Amino acid sequence: MSRISRRSLLTTGAAAGVLAASGLGVSAGTPKAGGTIRAIVPGGKDSDTWDARTHDSLFMMAACHGAVFDCLTEIGPDGGLRGELAERWTASADAREWTFDLRKDVQFHNGKAFEAQDVLETFALHIGNQSGSPADPLLRDVVGIKAIGTHQVQFTLHSPNADFPYLLSDYHLVIYPAGFIELAMQNGIGTGLYKVADFKPGQHLQAHRVKNHYKGTRAGFFDELLLINEANPSGRLNALLECDVDVAGQILPVHAPQISKQRGMSLQNLPGNQHYSFAVGGNLGRQQAEIVRCAVKCAMDRPNFVRRSLLGYGQIGLDTPIGPANPYFAPELTQPEYDPELAKSLLREAGVNHLRIGVSPHSKQEFSTILESFTQQMARVGLRVDAADSPVTASLHFAAGRVTEDWAMSAYLAPGGVWNRAGWQDNRVDKLLCVARSEMDAERRRGLYGELQSVVQKSGSLVVPAFANHLQAITDAIATPKAIGAQYALDNARFAERWWRA
Repeated sequence: MSRISRRSLLTTGAAAGVLAASGLGVSAGTPKAGGTIRAIVPGGKDSDTWDARTHDSLFMMAACHGAVFDCLTEIGPDGGLRGELAERWTASADAREWTFDLRKDVQFHNGKAFEAQDVLETFALHIGNQSGSPADPLLRDVVGIKAIGTHQVQFTLHSPNADFPYLLSDYHLVIYPAGFIELAMQNGIGTGLYKVADFKPGQHLQAHRVKNHYKGTRAGFFDELLLINEANPSGRLNALLECDVDVAGQILPVHAPQISKQRGMSLQNLPGNQHYSFAVGGNLGRQQAEIVRCAVKCAMDRPNFVRRSLLGYGQIGLDTPIGPANPYFAPELTQPEYDPELAKSLLREAGVNHLRIGVSPHSKQEFSTILESFTQQMARVGLRVDAADSPVTASLHFAAGRVTEDWAMSAYLAPGGVWNRAGWQDNRVDKLLCVARSEMDAERRRGLYGELQSVVQKSGSLVVPAFANHLQAITDAIATPKAIGAQYALDNARFAERWWRA
Protein backbone atom coordinates (compact mmCIF):
# COMPACT_ATOMS: atom_id res chain seq x y z
CA MET A 1 0.00 0.00 0.00
CA SER A 2 1.36 3.43 -0.97
CA ARG A 3 1.18 6.04 1.74
CA ILE A 4 0.53 9.54 0.41
CA SER A 5 3.64 11.69 0.77
CA ARG A 6 3.43 15.45 1.21
CA ARG A 7 6.76 16.24 2.89
CA SER A 8 8.10 18.50 0.11
CA LEU A 9 4.86 20.44 -0.09
CA LEU A 10 4.77 21.01 3.65
CA THR A 11 8.41 21.93 4.16
CA THR A 12 8.63 24.46 1.33
CA GLY A 13 5.16 25.97 1.38
CA ALA A 14 4.97 25.28 -2.35
CA ALA A 15 4.25 22.27 -4.47
CA ALA A 16 7.78 21.12 -5.07
CA GLY A 17 8.59 18.22 -7.31
CA VAL A 18 5.57 18.42 -9.59
CA LEU A 19 5.80 15.67 -12.18
CA ALA A 20 5.02 15.94 -15.87
CA ALA A 21 1.29 15.67 -16.46
CA SER A 22 0.14 12.07 -16.61
CA GLY A 23 3.63 10.56 -16.46
CA LEU A 24 3.59 6.87 -15.60
CA GLY A 25 5.02 5.14 -12.58
CA VAL A 26 7.50 2.28 -12.92
CA SER A 27 6.08 0.29 -15.79
CA ALA A 28 5.44 -3.42 -15.92
CA GLY A 29 6.24 -3.16 -19.62
CA THR A 30 6.49 -0.68 -22.47
CA PRO A 31 3.08 0.87 -23.20
CA LYS A 32 1.71 0.14 -26.66
CA ALA A 33 -0.68 2.44 -28.47
CA GLY A 34 -3.82 1.20 -30.16
CA GLY A 35 -6.91 -0.91 -29.67
CA THR A 36 -10.02 -0.57 -27.56
CA ILE A 37 -10.54 -0.96 -23.83
CA ARG A 38 -13.94 -2.29 -22.71
CA ALA A 39 -14.74 -1.72 -19.06
CA ILE A 40 -17.82 -2.48 -16.99
CA VAL A 41 -18.51 -0.53 -13.80
CA PRO A 42 -21.47 0.38 -11.58
CA GLY A 43 -23.09 3.68 -10.72
CA GLY A 44 -24.48 5.07 -13.98
CA LYS A 45 -27.96 6.64 -13.90
CA ASP A 46 -30.47 7.60 -16.57
CA SER A 47 -30.25 11.17 -15.26
CA ASP A 48 -26.46 11.44 -15.73
CA THR A 49 -25.06 14.49 -17.53
CA TRP A 50 -21.60 16.03 -17.88
CA ASP A 51 -22.37 18.40 -14.99
CA ALA A 52 -19.73 17.16 -12.55
CA ARG A 53 -21.61 18.67 -9.61
CA THR A 54 -23.99 15.70 -9.89
CA HIS A 55 -21.35 12.96 -10.09
CA ASP A 56 -21.18 10.45 -7.25
CA SER A 57 -20.34 7.11 -8.84
CA LEU A 58 -17.49 5.22 -10.45
CA PHE A 59 -19.19 5.29 -13.86
CA MET A 60 -19.24 9.09 -14.19
CA MET A 61 -15.92 9.52 -12.43
CA ALA A 62 -14.24 7.25 -14.98
CA ALA A 63 -16.11 8.89 -17.86
CA CYS A 64 -15.63 12.49 -16.81
CA HIS A 65 -12.41 13.23 -14.93
CA GLY A 66 -10.91 9.91 -16.03
CA ALA A 67 -11.35 10.37 -19.77
CA VAL A 68 -13.22 13.36 -21.24
CA PHE A 69 -12.26 16.20 -18.87
CA ASP A 70 -9.24 17.32 -16.83
CA CYS A 71 -8.68 19.01 -13.47
CA LEU A 72 -5.97 21.48 -12.48
CA THR A 73 -4.16 18.80 -10.47
CA GLU A 74 -4.35 15.03 -10.19
CA ILE A 75 -3.39 12.29 -7.77
CA GLY A 76 -0.80 9.98 -9.29
CA PRO A 77 -0.78 6.20 -8.92
CA ASP A 78 1.80 6.53 -6.14
CA GLY A 79 -0.51 8.81 -4.16
CA GLY A 80 1.56 11.92 -4.91
CA LEU A 81 0.17 15.15 -6.34
CA ARG A 82 1.07 16.32 -9.82
CA GLY A 83 -0.07 18.87 -12.34
CA GLU A 84 -2.67 18.30 -15.01
CA LEU A 85 -3.99 21.56 -16.51
CA ALA A 86 -1.76 23.39 -14.04
CA GLU A 87 1.95 23.01 -14.78
CA ARG A 88 3.24 24.28 -11.44
CA TRP A 89 2.18 26.32 -8.42
CA THR A 90 3.64 28.38 -5.62
CA ALA A 91 2.35 29.55 -2.26
CA SER A 92 2.86 32.56 -0.05
CA ALA A 93 4.81 31.91 3.15
CA ASP A 94 1.60 31.52 5.16
CA ALA A 95 -0.12 29.27 2.55
CA ARG A 96 -3.02 31.71 2.14
CA GLU A 97 -2.23 32.75 -1.44
CA TRP A 98 -1.73 30.10 -4.12
CA THR A 99 -0.67 30.93 -7.68
CA PHE A 100 -1.07 28.35 -10.45
CA ASP A 101 0.70 28.48 -13.83
CA LEU A 102 -1.56 26.96 -16.48
CA ARG A 103 -0.57 24.94 -19.52
CA LYS A 104 -0.44 26.93 -22.77
CA ASP A 105 -0.72 24.02 -25.21
CA VAL A 106 -4.24 22.85 -24.40
CA GLN A 107 -7.42 22.89 -26.48
CA PHE A 108 -10.96 21.88 -25.62
CA HIS A 109 -12.64 19.36 -27.88
CA ASN A 110 -14.51 22.19 -29.64
CA GLY A 111 -11.21 23.86 -30.59
CA LYS A 112 -11.28 26.60 -27.95
CA ALA A 113 -7.89 27.34 -26.36
CA PHE A 114 -7.64 26.73 -22.61
CA GLU A 115 -7.07 29.94 -20.61
CA ALA A 116 -7.40 31.36 -17.13
CA GLN A 117 -10.98 32.52 -17.76
CA ASP A 118 -12.03 28.88 -18.10
CA VAL A 119 -10.82 28.27 -14.54
CA LEU A 120 -12.63 31.33 -13.18
CA GLU A 121 -15.97 30.46 -14.76
CA THR A 122 -15.68 26.81 -13.76
CA PHE A 123 -14.96 27.54 -10.10
CA ALA A 124 -17.82 30.03 -9.98
CA LEU A 125 -20.13 27.02 -10.47
CA HIS A 126 -18.98 25.51 -7.19
CA ILE A 127 -18.64 28.42 -4.78
CA GLY A 128 -21.56 29.56 -2.62
CA ASN A 129 -24.37 27.86 -0.73
CA GLN A 130 -26.66 28.17 -3.75
CA SER A 131 -24.30 26.27 -6.04
CA GLY A 132 -25.50 22.87 -4.89
CA SER A 133 -22.00 21.57 -5.53
CA PRO A 134 -20.41 18.85 -3.39
CA ALA A 135 -17.17 20.79 -3.90
CA ASP A 136 -18.50 23.93 -2.20
CA PRO A 137 -17.26 22.84 1.27
CA LEU A 138 -13.78 22.32 -0.21
CA LEU A 139 -13.75 25.87 -1.54
CA ARG A 140 -15.55 27.58 1.33
CA ASP A 141 -12.28 29.15 2.50
CA VAL A 142 -11.62 30.74 -0.91
CA VAL A 143 -12.25 34.47 -0.66
CA GLY A 144 -10.95 35.40 -4.10
CA ILE A 145 -9.91 33.99 -7.48
CA LYS A 146 -8.34 36.17 -10.14
CA ALA A 147 -6.54 35.78 -13.44
CA ILE A 148 -3.00 37.08 -13.75
CA GLY A 149 -2.59 37.18 -17.48
CA THR A 150 -4.09 34.53 -19.74
CA HIS A 151 -2.39 31.49 -18.21
CA GLN A 152 -2.07 32.14 -14.50
CA VAL A 153 -4.66 32.17 -11.73
CA GLN A 154 -4.38 33.10 -8.08
CA PHE A 155 -6.51 31.78 -5.20
CA THR A 156 -6.69 33.75 -1.95
CA LEU A 157 -7.84 31.86 1.14
CA HIS A 158 -9.41 33.15 4.33
CA SER A 159 -7.00 31.04 6.39
CA PRO A 160 -3.87 29.04 5.57
CA ASN A 161 -4.22 25.60 3.99
CA ALA A 162 -1.06 23.64 3.35
CA ASP A 163 -2.97 21.03 1.33
CA PHE A 164 -4.91 23.36 -0.95
CA PRO A 165 -3.52 22.06 -4.30
CA TYR A 166 -4.77 18.57 -3.40
CA LEU A 167 -8.35 19.82 -3.23
CA LEU A 168 -8.21 20.92 -6.87
CA SER A 169 -7.85 17.28 -7.95
CA ASP A 170 -11.43 16.58 -6.79
CA TYR A 171 -13.42 14.85 -9.53
CA HIS A 172 -16.17 17.48 -9.29
CA LEU A 173 -13.70 20.23 -10.29
CA VAL A 174 -13.18 19.38 -13.96
CA ILE A 175 -12.59 22.45 -16.11
CA TYR A 176 -15.21 23.66 -18.62
CA PRO A 177 -14.76 26.07 -21.56
CA ALA A 178 -15.73 29.64 -20.64
CA GLY A 179 -18.73 30.84 -22.63
CA PHE A 180 -19.69 27.26 -23.53
CA ILE A 181 -20.30 25.71 -20.13
CA GLU A 182 -23.93 24.75 -20.66
CA LEU A 183 -23.07 23.21 -24.03
CA ALA A 184 -20.11 21.38 -22.50
CA MET A 185 -22.35 19.93 -19.80
CA GLN A 186 -24.77 18.70 -22.45
CA ASN A 187 -22.27 17.25 -24.91
CA GLY A 188 -19.15 16.49 -22.92
CA ILE A 189 -16.71 19.12 -24.22
CA GLY A 190 -13.53 18.87 -22.19
CA THR A 191 -9.77 18.85 -22.55
CA GLY A 192 -9.36 15.13 -21.77
CA LEU A 193 -7.61 12.43 -23.76
CA TYR A 194 -10.91 11.04 -25.08
CA LYS A 195 -13.65 12.79 -27.03
CA VAL A 196 -17.26 11.69 -26.72
CA ALA A 197 -18.56 9.67 -29.68
CA ASP A 198 -21.72 8.25 -28.11
CA PHE A 199 -23.08 8.74 -24.59
CA LYS A 200 -26.22 7.02 -23.34
CA PRO A 201 -26.82 8.03 -19.70
CA GLY A 202 -27.04 5.02 -17.43
CA GLN A 203 -25.91 2.71 -20.26
CA HIS A 204 -22.55 3.43 -21.87
CA LEU A 205 -19.92 5.87 -23.08
CA GLN A 206 -18.03 5.40 -26.32
CA ALA A 207 -15.12 7.80 -26.79
CA HIS A 208 -12.22 8.18 -29.23
CA ARG A 209 -8.62 9.19 -28.51
CA VAL A 210 -7.92 12.86 -29.23
CA LYS A 211 -5.18 13.43 -31.80
CA ASN A 212 -2.32 15.79 -30.94
CA HIS A 213 -3.31 15.92 -27.29
CA TYR A 214 -1.15 17.94 -24.90
CA LYS A 215 -0.28 14.78 -22.92
CA GLY A 216 1.37 13.43 -26.08
CA THR A 217 2.39 9.78 -26.02
CA ARG A 218 2.80 9.64 -22.23
CA ALA A 219 -0.82 8.64 -21.61
CA GLY A 220 -4.03 7.63 -23.35
CA PHE A 221 -2.79 4.54 -25.18
CA PHE A 222 -6.12 3.21 -26.42
CA ASP A 223 -7.69 4.36 -29.67
CA GLU A 224 -11.15 3.89 -28.21
CA LEU A 225 -12.86 3.59 -24.84
CA LEU A 226 -16.10 1.69 -24.24
CA LEU A 227 -17.42 2.17 -20.71
CA ILE A 228 -20.47 0.09 -19.79
CA ASN A 229 -22.75 0.58 -16.80
CA GLU A 230 -23.91 -2.48 -14.84
CA ALA A 231 -25.41 -2.20 -11.36
CA ASN A 232 -25.64 -5.94 -10.76
CA PRO A 233 -22.34 -7.35 -9.37
CA SER A 234 -23.12 -10.75 -10.92
CA GLY A 235 -23.66 -9.05 -14.26
CA ARG A 236 -20.21 -7.48 -14.08
CA LEU A 237 -18.66 -10.82 -13.14
CA ASN A 238 -20.38 -12.68 -15.99
CA ALA A 239 -19.38 -10.05 -18.56
CA LEU A 240 -15.77 -10.52 -17.48
CA LEU A 241 -15.87 -14.32 -17.44
CA GLU A 242 -17.46 -14.38 -20.89
CA CYS A 243 -14.76 -12.02 -22.20
CA ASP A 244 -17.32 -9.40 -23.21
CA VAL A 245 -15.19 -6.82 -21.39
CA ASP A 246 -11.52 -6.40 -20.52
CA VAL A 247 -11.97 -4.69 -17.14
CA ALA A 248 -14.52 -5.02 -14.32
CA GLY A 249 -14.73 -2.61 -11.39
CA GLN A 250 -15.98 -3.03 -7.82
CA ILE A 251 -15.89 -6.81 -7.62
CA LEU A 252 -17.67 -8.29 -4.61
CA PRO A 253 -15.47 -10.20 -2.14
CA VAL A 254 -17.55 -13.34 -2.72
CA HIS A 255 -16.62 -13.23 -6.42
CA ALA A 256 -12.91 -12.55 -5.90
CA PRO A 257 -11.74 -16.18 -5.41
CA GLN A 258 -13.44 -17.24 -8.65
CA ILE A 259 -11.56 -14.58 -10.60
CA SER A 260 -8.25 -15.46 -8.94
CA LYS A 261 -8.59 -19.06 -10.13
CA GLN A 262 -9.65 -18.16 -13.67
CA ARG A 263 -7.07 -18.49 -16.42
CA GLY A 264 -6.59 -15.46 -18.63
CA MET A 265 -7.48 -12.86 -16.01
CA SER A 266 -6.25 -11.49 -12.72
CA LEU A 267 -7.66 -9.89 -9.60
CA GLN A 268 -6.31 -6.56 -8.38
CA ASN A 269 -6.57 -6.46 -4.58
CA LEU A 270 -5.49 -2.99 -3.46
CA PRO A 271 -5.72 -1.59 0.08
CA GLY A 272 -6.51 2.10 0.43
CA ASN A 273 -8.86 4.44 2.27
CA GLN A 274 -12.10 2.96 0.93
CA HIS A 275 -14.45 2.26 3.82
CA TYR A 276 -17.94 1.51 5.04
CA SER A 277 -19.42 3.92 7.54
CA PHE A 278 -22.67 4.27 9.45
CA ALA A 279 -23.52 7.87 10.44
CA VAL A 280 -25.61 7.51 13.60
CA GLY A 281 -27.96 10.37 14.45
CA GLY A 282 -31.63 11.18 14.26
CA ASN A 283 -34.13 13.05 16.40
CA LEU A 284 -32.18 12.74 19.64
CA GLY A 285 -30.81 15.07 22.26
CA ARG A 286 -27.04 15.46 22.36
CA GLN A 287 -26.53 13.26 25.42
CA GLN A 288 -28.89 10.53 24.23
CA ALA A 289 -27.22 10.53 20.79
CA GLU A 290 -23.78 10.11 22.36
CA ILE A 291 -25.01 7.15 24.43
CA VAL A 292 -26.54 5.44 21.39
CA ARG A 293 -23.39 5.98 19.30
CA CYS A 294 -21.25 4.52 22.04
CA ALA A 295 -23.60 1.51 22.21
CA VAL A 296 -23.41 0.90 18.47
CA LYS A 297 -19.61 1.10 18.55
CA CYS A 298 -19.45 -1.35 21.47
CA ALA A 299 -21.80 -3.72 19.63
CA MET A 300 -19.51 -4.00 16.58
CA ASP A 301 -17.43 -7.16 16.43
CA ARG A 302 -15.00 -5.74 13.92
CA PRO A 303 -12.80 -8.78 13.20
CA ASN A 304 -15.99 -10.75 12.55
CA PHE A 305 -17.27 -7.96 10.28
CA VAL A 306 -14.07 -8.01 8.18
CA ARG A 307 -14.00 -11.79 8.08
CA ARG A 308 -17.67 -12.37 7.17
CA SER A 309 -18.58 -9.27 5.16
CA LEU A 310 -15.29 -8.71 3.33
CA LEU A 311 -13.95 -12.29 3.46
CA GLY A 312 -10.70 -10.82 4.74
CA TYR A 313 -10.27 -8.32 1.88
CA GLY A 314 -9.84 -5.37 4.21
CA GLN A 315 -8.89 -4.34 7.69
CA ILE A 316 -10.55 -3.16 10.89
CA GLY A 317 -11.79 0.44 10.99
CA LEU A 318 -11.24 2.76 13.94
CA ASP A 319 -14.37 4.94 13.60
CA THR A 320 -12.68 7.78 11.74
CA PRO A 321 -12.61 8.46 7.97
CA ILE A 322 -8.81 8.85 8.01
CA GLY A 323 -7.50 5.65 6.48
CA PRO A 324 -4.36 3.52 6.40
CA ALA A 325 -3.13 5.18 3.18
CA ASN A 326 -3.11 8.65 4.77
CA PRO A 327 0.35 9.67 6.04
CA TYR A 328 -1.03 10.83 9.40
CA PHE A 329 -3.17 7.76 9.99
CA ALA A 330 -2.80 6.83 13.67
CA PRO A 331 -2.44 3.03 13.83
CA GLU A 332 -1.57 3.34 17.52
CA LEU A 333 -5.23 4.08 18.29
CA THR A 334 -6.70 1.26 20.33
CA GLN A 335 -9.25 -0.81 18.46
CA PRO A 336 -12.72 0.00 19.84
CA GLU A 337 -13.56 -2.74 22.34
CA TYR A 338 -16.26 -5.22 21.49
CA ASP A 339 -18.47 -5.22 24.59
CA PRO A 340 -22.04 -6.42 23.87
CA GLU A 341 -23.05 -6.29 27.54
CA LEU A 342 -22.05 -2.64 27.80
CA ALA A 343 -23.92 -1.97 24.54
CA LYS A 344 -27.10 -3.51 25.99
CA SER A 345 -26.74 -1.43 29.15
CA LEU A 346 -26.24 1.80 27.19
CA LEU A 347 -29.25 1.13 24.98
CA ARG A 348 -31.41 0.55 28.07
CA GLU A 349 -30.12 3.82 29.53
CA ALA A 350 -31.00 5.65 26.30
CA GLY A 351 -34.37 3.92 26.04
CA VAL A 352 -33.65 2.83 22.47
CA ASN A 353 -34.34 -0.56 20.84
CA HIS A 354 -34.94 0.37 17.19
CA LEU A 355 -32.78 2.02 14.54
CA ARG A 356 -33.92 3.08 11.08
CA ILE A 357 -31.32 2.35 8.42
CA GLY A 358 -31.00 4.79 5.56
CA VAL A 359 -29.73 3.17 2.38
CA SER A 360 -30.33 3.68 -1.33
CA PRO A 361 -31.84 0.90 -3.46
CA HIS A 362 -28.50 0.66 -5.28
CA SER A 363 -26.64 0.15 -2.00
CA LYS A 364 -29.08 -2.52 -0.88
CA GLN A 365 -28.18 -4.57 -3.94
CA GLU A 366 -24.47 -3.85 -3.93
CA PHE A 367 -23.84 -4.12 -0.21
CA SER A 368 -26.39 -6.63 1.03
CA THR A 369 -23.78 -8.62 2.99
CA ILE A 370 -22.65 -5.43 4.77
CA LEU A 371 -26.20 -4.60 5.78
CA GLU A 372 -26.85 -8.17 6.86
CA SER A 373 -23.74 -8.26 9.05
CA PHE A 374 -24.56 -4.90 10.66
CA THR A 375 -28.17 -5.90 11.27
CA GLN A 376 -27.18 -9.24 12.85
CA GLN A 377 -24.59 -7.66 15.13
CA MET A 378 -27.04 -5.01 16.34
CA ALA A 379 -29.72 -7.67 16.93
CA ARG A 380 -27.39 -9.44 19.39
CA VAL A 381 -27.59 -6.42 21.70
CA GLY A 382 -31.31 -5.92 21.27
CA LEU A 383 -31.25 -3.19 18.63
CA ARG A 384 -33.65 -3.85 15.75
CA VAL A 385 -32.49 -2.43 12.41
CA ASP A 386 -34.89 -1.92 9.50
CA ALA A 387 -36.40 0.77 7.29
CA ALA A 388 -39.35 1.54 9.60
CA ASP A 389 -39.63 4.97 11.19
CA SER A 390 -37.53 5.52 14.32
CA PRO A 391 -36.06 8.54 16.14
CA VAL A 392 -32.63 6.89 15.75
CA THR A 393 -31.12 6.67 12.27
CA ALA A 394 -27.99 5.28 10.67
CA SER A 395 -27.01 6.06 7.08
CA LEU A 396 -24.81 3.52 5.34
CA HIS A 397 -22.16 5.16 3.20
CA PHE A 398 -19.58 3.40 1.04
CA ALA A 399 -16.80 5.92 0.60
CA ALA A 400 -13.45 6.06 -1.15
CA GLY A 401 -11.97 8.17 1.62
CA ARG A 402 -9.94 11.24 0.78
CA VAL A 403 -6.32 11.90 -0.05
CA THR A 404 -5.67 14.31 2.85
CA GLU A 405 -6.68 14.08 6.49
CA ASP A 406 -8.31 17.51 6.53
CA TRP A 407 -10.33 16.67 3.44
CA ALA A 408 -11.55 13.41 4.97
CA MET A 409 -12.51 14.94 8.30
CA SER A 410 -14.13 17.99 6.70
CA ALA A 411 -16.19 15.96 4.24
CA TYR A 412 -17.58 13.50 6.79
CA LEU A 413 -17.66 15.35 10.11
CA ALA A 414 -17.39 19.13 9.72
CA PRO A 415 -20.47 21.39 9.64
CA GLY A 416 -21.70 21.56 6.06
CA GLY A 417 -19.65 18.53 5.05
CA VAL A 418 -21.31 16.85 2.09
CA TRP A 419 -21.33 13.44 3.83
CA ASN A 420 -21.97 14.62 7.38
CA ARG A 421 -25.27 12.75 7.28
CA ALA A 422 -25.82 12.92 11.05
CA GLY A 423 -25.28 16.68 11.18
CA TRP A 424 -22.60 16.14 13.82
CA GLN A 425 -20.68 19.10 15.19
CA ASP A 426 -17.98 19.46 17.82
CA ASN A 427 -16.27 22.78 18.53
CA ARG A 428 -13.06 21.11 19.66
CA VAL A 429 -12.80 19.17 16.40
CA ASP A 430 -13.57 22.29 14.34
CA LYS A 431 -10.76 24.20 16.07
CA LEU A 432 -8.29 21.34 15.72
CA LEU A 433 -9.07 21.06 12.00
CA CYS A 434 -8.43 24.76 11.50
CA VAL A 435 -5.10 24.63 13.35
CA ALA A 436 -3.97 21.42 11.60
CA ARG A 437 -4.65 22.63 8.06
CA SER A 438 -2.73 25.83 8.79
CA GLU A 439 0.30 24.05 10.27
CA MET A 440 3.28 23.79 7.91
CA ASP A 441 5.48 21.59 10.11
CA ALA A 442 4.92 17.90 9.32
CA GLU A 443 5.54 16.50 12.80
CA ARG A 444 3.31 19.02 14.54
CA ARG A 445 0.60 18.18 12.01
CA ARG A 446 1.02 14.51 12.81
CA GLY A 447 0.33 15.22 16.46
CA LEU A 448 -2.73 17.35 15.67
CA TYR A 449 -4.26 14.75 13.35
CA GLY A 450 -3.53 12.03 15.90
CA GLU A 451 -5.46 14.02 18.49
CA LEU A 452 -8.29 14.56 16.02
CA GLN A 453 -8.59 10.86 15.34
CA SER A 454 -8.67 10.09 19.06
CA VAL A 455 -11.47 12.62 19.70
CA VAL A 456 -13.53 11.49 16.72
CA GLN A 457 -13.13 7.82 17.55
CA LYS A 458 -14.55 8.36 21.03
CA SER A 459 -17.33 10.86 20.39
CA GLY A 460 -17.88 11.20 16.62
CA SER A 461 -21.08 10.22 14.84
CA LEU A 462 -19.35 7.77 12.50
CA VAL A 463 -19.09 4.05 13.03
CA VAL A 464 -16.40 2.81 10.62
CA PRO A 465 -16.12 -0.95 11.16
CA ALA A 466 -13.85 -1.70 8.21
CA PHE A 467 -11.63 -0.40 5.44
CA ALA A 468 -12.32 -2.42 2.31
CA ASN A 469 -9.69 -3.21 -0.31
CA HIS A 470 -10.35 -2.20 -3.90
CA LEU A 471 -11.26 -5.39 -5.79
CA GLN A 472 -11.18 -5.15 -9.58
CA ALA A 473 -10.26 -7.47 -12.41
CA ILE A 474 -8.60 -7.38 -15.81
CA THR A 475 -8.07 -9.92 -18.55
CA ASP A 476 -4.64 -10.74 -19.92
CA ALA A 477 -5.43 -8.48 -22.90
CA ILE A 478 -4.70 -5.46 -20.69
CA ALA A 479 -1.37 -4.35 -19.24
CA THR A 480 -0.86 -1.89 -16.41
CA PRO A 481 1.98 0.00 -14.74
CA LYS A 482 3.37 -1.54 -11.57
CA ALA A 483 2.00 1.38 -9.57
CA ILE A 484 -1.80 1.43 -9.63
CA GLY A 485 -3.67 4.18 -7.82
CA ALA A 486 -5.95 3.18 -4.96
CA GLN A 487 -7.44 6.52 -3.97
CA TYR A 488 -10.44 5.55 -6.11
CA ALA A 489 -11.23 2.31 -7.91
CA LEU A 490 -9.56 1.45 -11.23
CA ASP A 491 -6.35 3.45 -10.84
CA ASN A 492 -8.09 6.50 -9.36
CA ALA A 493 -10.74 6.09 -12.10
CA ARG A 494 -8.04 6.93 -14.68
CA PHE A 495 -7.44 3.47 -16.13
CA ALA A 496 -8.35 4.68 -19.65
CA GLU A 497 -5.36 7.00 -19.73
CA ARG A 498 -2.85 4.90 -17.76
CA TRP A 499 -3.32 1.30 -19.00
CA TRP A 500 -2.74 -0.23 -22.45
CA ARG A 501 -3.33 -3.38 -24.48
CA ALA A 502 -0.84 -6.14 -23.75
